[in-house]
Amino acid sequence: MFISSAYAQAAPAAAPAGAGGLMSFLPLVLMFVVLYFIMIRPQMKRQKEHKAMIDALAKGDEVVIAGGVLGKVAKLGEAYVHVEVAQGVELQVQRASVLQVLPKGSVK
Repeated sequence: MFISSAYAQAAPAAAPAGAGGLMSFLPLVLMFVVLYFIMIRPQMKRQKEHKAMIDALAKGDEVVIAGGVLGKVAKLGEAYVHVEVAQGVELQVQRASVLQVLPKGSVK
């Protein structure tokens, strides 16, 4: 009375062997293409711009370092930069921690 009868259904029509396998991977390939253009490509572009900015650092540039500290570049080394944050106070930081080069006159 409360249970309905179950009836057998006909088997689905068989698809060609080659087309079914390729079509099942199409959404996965499409997802990776979209992921590349939305996430990977812009990140690589930002990394390239950051490396160019760090390579172009010069003594006297006004910069923002990773902690949000403002200062002027006092000395440059291969891996480290000395940033003067106040008169007589220098911080030694890694080059990669320089986030932004500010326009001249920003740091007083």
